[in-house]
Amino acid sequence: MQNKDIRIIFMGTPEFAVPSLEILVNNGYNVVAVITTPDKPAGRGLQLTHSPVKEAAIKHNIPVLQPEKLKDESFIQELIALKADLQVVVAFRMLPEIVWNMPPKGTFNLHASLLPQYRGAAPINWAIMNGETKTGATTFFLQHEIDTGDIIDFIEEPIYEEDNIGSLYERLMNNGAELVLKTVNSIANGDVKTIPQITENVDLKAAPKIFKEHCQLDWNLTAIQIHNKVRGLSPYPAAFCKLNNKNCKVFATQVVDVELTNAFETDQKTFLHVKTSLGTISILELQLEGKKRIKIDEFLRGTNIMSVE
Repeated sequence: MQNKDIRIIFMGTPEFAVPSLEILVNNGYNVVAVITTPDKPAGRGLQLTHSPVKEAAIKHNIPVLQPEKLKDESFIQELIALKADLQVVVAFRMLPEIVWNMPPKGTFNLHASLLPQYRGAAPINWAIMNGETKTGATTFFLQHEIDTGDIIDFIEEPIYEEDNIGSLYERLMNNGAELVLKTVNSIANGDVKTIPQITENVDLKAAPKIFKEHCQLDWNLTAIQIHNKVRGLSPYPAAFCKLNNKNCKVFATQVVDVELTNAFETDQKTFLHVKTSLGTISILELQLEGKKRIKIDEFLRGTNIMSVE
């Protein structure tokens, strides 16, 4: 089967999925439809806004389906009519079996971790928050349990000390797209091979969805744990603490070789150090509620630090 012959349905929503769609189109694959979430109101005017994947689909004149419910009979009939050979999923919702089991060549997903590690909605965040030095991306065929299907292929990606969620997200987004293309090439050429995910005698680390409680800083953790948490949540959704009894987002920190006797220390000009259970954290960039995001020296020029919680 030639590239132009295989009929592909692409499913995705956020920016992370766009390079994967683009690389398939740019390499001659026939993406017959894109499935994405319904338009949502956004901004001050609450105008209906397209998902990044829908924007890319419109640019390439690809038909777009936006079902509210993936089990709706009308949507299922639309899928059947498209006669897809393969479905590709990148950063989308959990699919019912009637959908993922439909195409003869299967449905595969791109997941931003080295499966079976970090199954779940936020693998990039949790890998950094847990202090990992390596992660990756995996393509696998969907089956009943989420993120458990047989592995098709994977790539490894280092996590550098200076990485935060923004920088690692971007590399995995682009390198993951290359993996999607390689996987589709294998499937189209009929030489795809899979291996089961091995979980026996493996200490599995999960990657659940990030909620507000995951973002609050706990100064009873060690300095390195807090530093990794800030990295894993910056720039979005951002870790936070209480500063002068107000919520304060923290975007950048540094572990410093300073011993504190008090809970925090500042010269009210250039630095703000906070004591942890082991070591000291220096806050480098932050945003007090209602204010803009700024460097610590600029922040201290207009604020006296009374408390850090």
